[in-house]
Amino acid sequence: MASSARTVEEIFKDYTARRTAILRALTLDVDHFYGLCGPDRENLCLYGHPNESWEVSLPAEEVPAELPEPALGINFARDGMNRKDWLSLVAVHSDSWLISLAFYLAARLNRNERKRLFSMMNDLPTVFEVVTERKPVKDKPSILRAALRVLDHLVFSVSNCVLHFLEIE
Repeated sequence: MASSARTVEEIFKDYTARRTAILRALTLDVDHFYGLCGPDRENLCLYGHPNESWEVSLPAEEVPAELPEPALGINFARDGMNRKDWLSLVAVHSDSWLISLAFYLAARLNRNERKRLFSMMNDLPTVFEVVTERKPVKDKPSILRAALRVLDHLVFSVSNCVLHFLEIE
């Protein structure tokens, strides 16, 4: 599952392909996806691949994983929630994983390149917005501030992972 993306454009292409795969799983292939996520199975993850395919499978066995892993155990809450709410939850976790993976791959980019990458990613609706058929809210400062706090936390977490990874090398 390794990716050799290194430039802003390559990382963005990787991001959009994986995003497309996840969107396909949660929209066009939703019945098949839902069927694969039985709560009687082990901890499952939804993976979007750079070739725009998706799969539901167990997480990578190597520790630490080569790349950041998606949310673990997406199948356990399935039968305890409304289907639409469960798909929304999987969508939110998928957005987090996609951003985490993109910024993991962007570890060696400079500040301006990371900013450009985030801007390109932010121009697309999130998986959550597509799955829930919501449009981004415009001109809502409190929502923007909250989103920036979440993003700051995510970037800090990813930065710590990258620093740890670089220390290992």
